[in-house]
Amino acid sequence: MLITICPKLPMINKAITKNYYVNSLGFIDISAADYDDYLLLQKDNIELHFFKFEALNPAENYGQVYIRTKNIEALYNLFLTTNVPIHPNGNLALKPWGQTEFSLLDPNNNLLTFGHAV
Repeated sequence: MLITICPKLPMINKAITKNYYVNSLGFIDISAADYDDYLLLQKDNIELHFFKFEALNPAENYGQVYIRTKNIEALYNLFLTTNVPIHPNGNLALKPWGQTEFSLLDPNNNLLTFGHAV
């Protein structure tokens, strides 16, 4: 019955958020209309939604998304090559729970963790 999930994350500034995801991470804007308060982005088979929250304090944002991926080493190296900052505690590593993972923080301090089952 369930077919997909589209996380909704807070954003302070739509232009900054869109720029980061499109130009740094390779997402495309799939918004059907240009709403000031909402943004829909897609990459491969995943979709992320963002809602405007101007009063968001990034230091207090606990938005998180776990994204399963294939060929995680290539994705990690692509982000390193294109100077996408990796979370200081989120370098590529094999975790005790059997996942190879790395993490990023977007401009709103949403945590994006990418994982691949070993």
